[in-house]
Parts: sequence; C-alpha cells; structure tokens
Amino acid sequence: MANASILAMKEQHVAEIKDRLTRAQSVVMFDYRGLTVDEVTALRVEMRKAGVEYIVLKNTMVERACRELNIDESVHAMLKGPSAFAFGYDDAVAPAKILKDSIKKFKKCTIKGGIVDGVVTDAQGIDALADLPPREVLIARMLGSMMSPITGLAIALDQLAKKLGGEAAEEAAAE
Repeated sequence: MANASILAMKEQHVAEIKDRLTRAQSVVMFDYRGLTVDEVTALRVEMRKAGVEYIVLKNTMVERACRELNIDESVHAMLKGPSAFAFGYDDAVAPAKILKDSIKKFKKCTIKGGIVDGVVTDAQGIDALADLPPREVLIARMLGSMMSPITGLAIALDQLAKKLGGEAAEEAAAE
C-alpha cells in the first residue's frame, strides 16, 4: 500500500500540472533525448526569453492531469518515452517556433505533439503552428485586407470627383 504522504505529494503534483495545462495557450510535448547539457541550457534560455516554461514531467502524472481535465485520450499515445514540455502562456506559437528552430539547429530531439487551446494536436499540427507568421504580422495582414475595399472606393470616388470637376471647369471655360 502506498504511503499517504506520497499519495498527497502525487496529488499536489497532478494539481500543479492541471494548473499549468489550464493556464497555457499551448503545450508542446517533445522527446529531448540526444540533447547535451549545453544545448538544453541554451533551449531553456531561449524559451525563458519568450515567456515559455520548459519542464520535464513524469508521463503518468501528465496523463492523470489530462484525464482529470477531460482532455482527448489521443494525448496518451504521445506520452511514451522521455518527454519534456514547453508551456506557452502568453503566445501559443512561441513554444512551437522555438522547438522547430532548435531541432533544425541541433538536429536532435523530436516533437511528439501538443495541446493548443485545449485541442490535442499531432506533430504535423505543431509544425504547421510553428510556420505561422508572428501575431503582429497576422494582425497587419488582416487590417490590410479589411482596408483594401475602403481604399479602392476612396480612390474611385477621388478619380470620379476629379473627372467631374474637370468637366465642370471645361464647361465654365466654354461659356
């Protein structure tokens, strides 16, 4: 029979993981095997700069937390072997971008998948997320596309006004 204090510690650990999962906009799970201490340190520094939390957790604790949060069962297939987790609290794209760049640079470790806004996503989904442009660029593109019809209308009205104004001036000169 398990010791009551050990069970209490495990329950507290699961509660902390649940808190992280609910606060995070995205969680990227990856296999960190093959990374040297210096590479892991560089990865942690880069993640910390972006506001991403890098942590190694026991798969069974994460499974239990996911089960309690009713997260899709497909996440359990990703929790095999050594797993590290990157929690993006402020930016959902940052963990995926940093990990994709690090994998290219180190040519080690692999992305297993993740959870984005409560939806379980496979490695290809995380890769696609990493390819998204920064938030500011997406907002600028959206505003540009919203302004395009208005700008076109303004140009057309200006040209029409110039044409009508030119015709009126020609008529006044003819009189």
